Amino acid sequence: MALAIFDLDNTLLAGDSDYLWGQFLVEKGVVDGERYERENERFYHQYKLGRLDIIEFLRFSLKPLRENRPEELRQWRREFLDHKIAPIIRAEARRLVKKHRDAGDLLLIITATNAFVTAPIAQRFGIDHLIATEPETLDGRYTGEVAGEPSFREGKVKRLHAWLDEHQQNLHGSWFYSDSHNDLPLLEQVDNPVAVDPDETLEQIALERNWPILQLHGVNIHH
Repeated sequence: MALAIFDLDNTLLAGDSDYLWGQFLVEKGVVDGERYERENERFYHQYKLGRLDIIEFLRFSLKPLRENRPEELRQWRREFLDHKIAPIIRAEARRLVKKHRDAGDLLLIITATNAFVTAPIAQRFGIDHLIATEPETLDGRYTGEVAGEPSFREGKVKRLHAWLDEHQQNLHGSWFYSDSHNDLPLLEQVDNPVAVDPDETLEQIALERNWPILQLHGVNIHH
């Protein structure tokens, strides 16, 4: 049984759940629209350039969790999943997951996006194992801080190895699917790295290293 690991945003999803959650909060009037949208766009641009300060971004993205009641957040999340996420779960991505499931592989999503947003998305793919950035909670409320290591860039590798130890698994025959050059540290760890609708930097690396390039979505959208 091999491990099949999937990045989430712009890989299994034809868009970015973190960015779309921010857009959704703007549309709901939960956050200051103009400022939030400007900052959300700035961080997304930094991410694409490989220059994202993950702690600065997480303080920004987790702030609405701190400022609102958990029951309200859960209600908004249900709306978000139906209106923003369901339309960007494509049949091609479901078929890729099914191919590995039918092969008897162990399925895992690994994402820098926080677990509040991503846990129910993993459920929609029928994937039980998720490594995501964990928002800190205290007395049933979110603090706006991160618990432990964010699963971003080299942090994904650290979090994955901790997960492997915990579940007594290894990377023999493993797969990892990702769209982003930010995931290069983890792509280099697995036996079967696959670039999915890759960004320009990852596409060039994949061509140089003869990694497979998979087109799942055509043109990715984050809006």
